Amino acid sequence: MYVAAKGGAKAISEAEKLLEYYRCNGESIPIEVKQIMDQMRLAVDKVMGEGSLYAPDLAALAIKQAEGDTIEAAFLLRAFRSTLPRLNYSIPADSGQMRILRRISAAFKDIPGGQFLGPTRDYTKRLLNFKLIEETDQHVRDFVAEYELMDLQQVLGTPLLFPKVADLLRDEGLIESVKMNNKKDTSSIQQNIDDITRQALRFPASRAMRMQSLARGETGSMMALAYSSMRGYGNVHPCIGELRVGYVELVIPHPLMAAEYITVGEILLTEVEIIARIKDENKNSRAKFALGYGICFGQNEIKAIAMATLDRAMTAVDPGAPAEDEEFVLYHIDGVEASGFTAHWKLPHYVDFQADLNRVRSINERRSGKNE
Repeated sequence: MYVAAKGGAKAISEAEKLLEYYRCNGESIPIEVKQIMDQMRLAVDKVMGEGSLYAPDLAALAIKQAEGDTIEAAFLLRAFRSTLPRLNYSIPADSGQMRILRRISAAFKDIPGGQFLGPTRDYTKRLLNFKLIEETDQHVRDFVAEYELMDLQQVLGTPLLFPKVADLLRDEGLIESVKMNNKKDTSSIQQNIDDITRQALRFPASRAMRMQSLARGETGSMMALAYSSMRGYGNVHPCIGELRVGYVELVIPHPLMAAEYITVGEILLTEVEIIARIKDENKNSRAKFALGYGICFGQNEIKAIAMATLDRAMTAVDPGAPAEDEEFVLYHIDGVEASGFTAHWKLPHYVDFQADLNRVRSINERRSGKNE
């Protein structure tokens, strides 16, 4: 049991002031939220995903408030999210209509539309760039001006919409079928799809619950579990059929006109489809590949790959590894819950420990009496 801690309000207040002092006592000027949005975009995307709220400005604010602690920032963002009213449900987005920034395939060399590397560090040397220490506004402006003056005709001529790579295998009947409901029926979406923000997680989890939990899971936790399967503590060795980063339109029912829909904006997403062999193939039917699917806010490719890997791993009929056990996975990937429970051990546990201490002393006293 826990013990109620009385008093200490003054100490807590002073600790909060000291925390703010440590953030501000340097000689540098305060970081603007806009600077975090522009120059720490990957951290912003990570916090949006784990905080389960697409709001780049608020995610950047949370990062500033948390002094760069992305888990704490996601905690702040999700806490704010819980205060917001739910105004509407969007219709299912068609990622095939994604406005592409980046699109690659590790399964096929030549794909319709070609490989589109986009913004990535995948092919760079991991060397510290000491020039950034002395970077100035003028350096940034000069680089941007020089880049924008380059001949971009080839880039401008590149199509922004690409066909799905997995469709190549579907056309051959080599991908297992998955039932999808693409109808623009928001009433059925609201009624028939489980919502983990309004319903407790239960097992066996529906696919909706599973995907929602994965979509807002902590990147590091998901990567570790997916990595365990990739290394052999599981049966999923993924091949990336397609990885996409781009913008998808957000469409909702028209508030006044029935059967009409309006686009209210677009959101940046990372989508991954991994191709994996089906372990237990029916010898009397065609051999097929299975897909694992991952999608998350912003550009967070490691998380999307891990999500797709775990999505496939958790379909195992007889789980034999941690990554294949959906209850184990879904209960341990939420960074907000995990950090909260881990941090709570810093709270007073005086009664717990005193009980254990008294028990140990009693055991030792009895043993000492027998030895005498």
